[in-house]
This record gives sequence, structure tokens and C-alpha cells, in this order.
Amino acid sequence: MFSTNLKKLFLLVLSFLYLGLFPFRAAAQVNQNLDEIIILTGGTSGVYYPLGVVLGKIFGDNLATSKISVLSTKASVENLLMIQAGKGTLAFATADTISLAWNGNQAAGFSEKLSRLRGVAVLYPNYIHIVARADSNINSIADLKGKRVSVGARESATEVNARTVFAAANLSYSDFAKVEYLPFGNSVKMMVDNQIDATIQSVGLGGTSIKDLSAAIPIKIIPIPPELTYKINDPAYLPAIIPAKTYDQQSQDIQTIAITNLIVTRSDLTVGQGYLLTKLIFENFNELKRSHPAMGQVEISKLTMGMPIPFHPGALRYFQEKGISIPQK
Repeated sequence: MFSTNLKKLFLLVLSFLYLGLFPFRAAAQVNQNLDEIIILTGGTSGVYYPLGVVLGKIFGDNLATSKISVLSTKASVENLLMIQAGKGTLAFATADTISLAWNGNQAAGFSEKLSRLRGVAVLYPNYIHIVARADSNINSIADLKGKRVSVGARESATEVNARTVFAAANLSYSDFAKVEYLPFGNSVKMMVDNQIDATIQSVGLGGTSIKDLSAAIPIKIIPIPPELTYKINDPAYLPAIIPAKTYDQQSQDIQTIAITNLIVTRSDLTVGQGYLLTKLIFENFNELKRSHPAMGQVEISKLTMGMPIPFHPGALRYFQEKGISIPQK
């Protein structure tokens, strides 16, 4: 009798292992298959890069057999194109850019639908900052006409946001005296050197580049009124406030636009791979929150809300296991 029961138990364990019902089997499989994890971020003076560095540390501490790379990129558009091409494992991008990529919007830099994109987590909101030198006589978006403006690096979410906001304000790049396509840090240097009058930067609250700029020269943050936000008519663009004293010289709340940031991956990652990466992100989330002020107000219960593309099945498996709800589209 004992030997028969033991045999049944042995066969039951084998079936569980075969079906992948034991989580440690999935973990072992991921450690073998994910020999390299490439995290695509943004400029080193933005928020994506320090978050990517912390993610790299989390993965490195838990996946000893994996090589971890954290790449500084031009951010959202480039990141999504690299994910589609299989040149990245995880990427940061804004919700509006992901929607444009999923639909193959050519004007935004996507010649075809990026069908390999899959969601992992919803993070913090970006706030669109239009920052001008205090001596530039710029007090509204309309005053940017005839000025020297940096619109963000090419193939970045900031540049997509710039085109969208300026179009809603009946402005185009041809209305400016000079247009520069610069990463955040380069824009700050040119502002300090009085080579440009204003910069638009889509970044989390307390972005390093804008803090550096406000500490270096007198600046103004130009408001974006709610009526302009509604004119954009895109659910990814939401009216928001930059709270007073977020930056030096900012004594009042400033109206602007918020856009959510997300982490995405590739559809060809196995369920086990997607599961483990999601698990490590969620179960080390407090470490991510401490990495940058932009993450300070993010609640773990909202990390599945507002994803514009399908979640990776491995992420879904983790959410189901933890009882985390997925909003229905």
C-alpha cells in the first residue's frame, strides 16, 4: 500500500513539474534562458535612467546567472523600436507613445504597428514642463513664437509631446526663431549659456535637469491651461498641477499636463520569463520608489491601471496569483 501511494505521489510531483505549477521551476527556467537582460531607459539626467539602474540592481541581486545591461537612450520612441527589433528586454516609455507605436503612427516615427510590445507595469506620471529663461519675456505658450526653443531629443516622448502641445496652441516649429533637438542635460547647458530661450521637457516631478537649471539661472515654468489640454483630445493627456516649491524660484502651483509612464517588454519572452521579471519588479517596488522623487506618490495597487496594450501573459499570471485586478478595456 505504502509503495503504491509513494508511486502516486511521485507521479503527481512529476506532473506538476511538467505543467509548470511549481514556481521554482519557472524561476530556474528563466535563470537559464534570460542570460542577458537589457533595460532601455532615457537620458542620464531624466527619471528613466536612475529607475533603470535600480531595476538592474534588483535583477542582478536575484538572477545571478544573467548579464544585466542598463542603456541610456533617446527614450520612448527609440526604446519601443528596439523592443520590437528584439534589442531590449524591458523598456520605459510614455502611454501616448506606446499607443502611437501600437497603432503604427508614421508621424510619430513608427512605420508599422509594433505588434511585439507587451505591458508589464504602469508607473508614475510625466509632467510636461515648458521652462523659459526669466529674461526671455516668455509668459505664455503664445510668447514662444519667434524664440529659440529646444523640443527634446529626436525619437523621444518629449518631442512627441512638444509637437502635440504646440499644435493645440496653433504653433508649429516654423514659428520659432530656432529649433534644437536636445536631450535634457544639453538643453540645460544651452539655457544657462543663453543659446536658447526655452526648453520643453516631459519628466517626473523633481526632474534632475530642471532642478539643476532652476539652481543655475532665473527661470519661469510656463503654464499649460486646461482648455488646451482638452483641445488635444487624447485620454493620455490629463490636466495636472506642478505643486508650488517643486523647484527653486517656483512659489505657486503651475497648471500643466500629465502623461503616464510604463514598463513594457517583448511578446516572445516566455510566460516564465515574464512572470519572474514582473514578480521581481512588484516585490521590490519600495526600492524603486526610493530611487527618485517622481515615484514617491505611486501606489502599488495602481500599477495595472491605464495600460494601452495587452499585458505580457507572464505578468498576467503574476497578477492573478496575487489577486491584483486588471481593468477591463
